Amino acid sequence: MSADDATTPTPAPLAFSGQRLDWRDLPRAVRTRIQELAGAQVTAEMSATTGFSPGFAAVLELADGRGVFVKAVSPEQNPQSPELARAEVRAAQAIPDQVPAPGLLWHGDDGDWVLLGFEVATGRPPLLPWRPAELRRVLDAMAVLARAEPLPGHQLIGTDQHFAADFRGWQTLAAGPGAALDRTADWADGTGDWLRGHLDHLVAWSADATDALVGDRLVHGDLRADNVMIDTEHVALIDWPHASVGAGWADLAFMLPSVAMQGGGLPQEIFWSEPMSAGVEPERLRAAVAGLAGYFTHGALQPPPPGIPNLRRFQRAQAEQALLWLAQLA
Repeated sequence: MSADDATTPTPAPLAFSGQRLDWRDLPRAVRTRIQELAGAQVTAEMSATTGFSPGFAAVLELADGRGVFVKAVSPEQNPQSPELARAEVRAAQAIPDQVPAPGLLWHGDDGDWVLLGFEVATGRPPLLPWRPAELRRVLDAMAVLARAEPLPGHQLIGTDQHFAADFRGWQTLAAGPGAALDRTADWADGTGDWLRGHLDHLVAWSADATDALVGDRLVHGDLRADNVMIDTEHVALIDWPHASVGAGWADLAFMLPSVAMQGGGLPQEIFWSEPMSAGVEPERLRAAVAGLAGYFTHGALQPPPPGIPNLRRFQRAQAEQALLWLAQLA
């Protein structure tokens, strides 16, 4: 694969989701506690249809006419889900008002079930394949985020620390059995062949990935179409468990492989056309994208985690697009 080959994005996959619980699937004590925290009885639910987190995620209609978006998770659905929910509480407490994100109304934690109640983000996820006008609105919302600093007293760690382990994918793959990488032979547009031929470069580039992400801006860390809600007037950036403090351009770089995967355009063209990219050294961007590509590639080659059977396919599709981008940055 050469940079010249990276001209046409692969067909856009559908957004995938984890295995959701319904309201009636929750233990009675959990349903009771949610209604206590919400301050009213639940009269109806509308389950979320996108996103990967297993557990309960739905807009609940309350007897007093209010609505609240509720997440409820326990280790039974996925061992990592409660810690991610606790991280989302910390993130919500760090988001300044100018960032378009639903506010956290209440939360509860009994050591097993973690419960979060948010303002309802109106609208729907962006249409896929991406529509140019909707992508433009989302990029404008991300530009607001890129300028924002977390609120004083926050408990977020640096983006470099947050991704320190995740961005060692190439090092792990290079040290492991070669047969793992052989499974990339059928990846789209020759990306598997390209990565096996450039493994030493990928290891070297990604070694600088975390240093490249240092900064003082609020970073969402996991923006994709399924973590955005859009209506005629507003864009809302949702699902913040991976929030951290780092480079203001990081979210743009992290999101663009999924944008390409879902028909929104080429990462190289979009990144450098956005004001968020001003002043970013190409080598710094290459390091970050290499770290991201290693994370997706290593993840795609692992067994599916409990409750999230479609995640590996989604990671592979993003890995392929990140590698196509890297060929242009090489």
